[in-house]
Amino acid sequence: MSIEIKMPALSPTMEKGTLSKWLVKEGDTIASGDVIAEIETDKATMEVETADEGTIGKLIVAAGTEDVPVGEVIAIVLEEGESEVAAPKKADKKAEPSKTVTEEKAPDKKTAEKSAPEKITSAKASTDTDDRVLISPLARRLAKQTGLDVSTIQGSGPGGRIVKRDLDGAKPASKTDSQKTASSPVSQAALQAAPITSDIPFEEVKLSAMRKVIAARLSESKQTIPHFYLTVDVRMDKLLAMRKEINDGEGVKLSVNDFIIKALAVALRQTPDANVQFAGDKLLKFKRVDISVAVAIDGGLVTPVIRDAGARGLGSISDDMKQLAEKAKAGKLAPEEYKGGSISLSNLGMYGIKQFDAVINPPQAAILAVGGAEQRPVVTNGEIGIATVMEATLSCDHRAIDGAVGA
Repeated sequence: MSIEIKMPALSPTMEKGTLSKWLVKEGDTIASGDVIAEIETDKATMEVETADEGTIGKLIVAAGTEDVPVGEVIAIVLEEGESEVAAPKKADKKAEPSKTVTEEKAPDKKTAEKSAPEKITSAKASTDTDDRVLISPLARRLAKQTGLDVSTIQGSGPGGRIVKRDLDGAKPASKTDSQKTASSPVSQAALQAAPITSDIPFEEVKLSAMRKVIAARLSESKQTIPHFYLTVDVRMDKLLAMRKEINDGEGVKLSVNDFIIKALAVALRQTPDANVQFAGDKLLKFKRVDISVAVAIDGGLVTPVIRDAGARGLGSISDDMKQLAEKAKAGKLAPEEYKGGSISLSNLGMYGIKQFDAVINPPQAAILAVGGAEQRPVVTNGEIGIATVMEATLSCDHRAIDGAVGA
């Protein structure tokens, strides 16, 4: 029996991906563990290994195809003795990665009457409005993403349930309704185009999957997370002297950022009430400090994670950071290398930036933004002198971290 290879979910937020390149062709023999394709996700370009053995019978999705839904068949593998490729079953392109959603068909009258009580009962558990609108999970998700007012839609499903086909032509939700959908995984408002009112020449650049996720997640962050900001001046002279001594004496290459990662981890171990995450009716207090470090790449940024930074030495942090940064810039980060993190760090000092306020990376509760170190006149014990100073600004989620704790 032929084997279907489907578009995998390569990151927690991935719903669609771009099949960048096939590394096999029809007729090739493959074994478990072989790399068969490169797929661009919302985080990086990743190699896909197969767990199957056989012969590539047909490549269903062509290289370069964008927005291939997770779960859609992309290739057929023939097992030993097979010579023909069976037509693959079509996946629901709107299905979520974690479940399969099928479109309901309008039943006949008798079937509707028999099934209505059961449908109504299950729908009540998943309603979205105060009016207890009966709506399928798929239709509910699509209505949220497109900002539709479901209270004005007449359902054609069992018991008057709203299904996907009923959304065609529905009117957008009012401002109040739109506010309810602001925290959806990909906020439609974040991706709406602004009207073109200028005659300045321009070039249209299609958003990548990564840029779409950045737009949606950071719009969600500013709309739903109450940010407040705390800034301090940091004297860097002793740190820079220590760095020079270590680098000269031990033949290593520690960066200033390595020290900042370590210092942030130590600060969070000393202040565990800040190493938290808001989770609705509770707080998650982390017992380990995992720091997500922002790395700029072509077309966006990614945040590889330095695990348990508080318990590690500077050399270990430095080695890990170098490897993760190289993999990030090459688009080769694995999901376990960027998932999680209890706080983020963004350093723009190398660009000459003195100070900035960073946007919190949800679901985290804080991000530290650091600028470049510069020599300034400072007053010490009533006398003016010169010192090397860096500004650091902590952005905090006030639902999880109070002012004194952040300070």
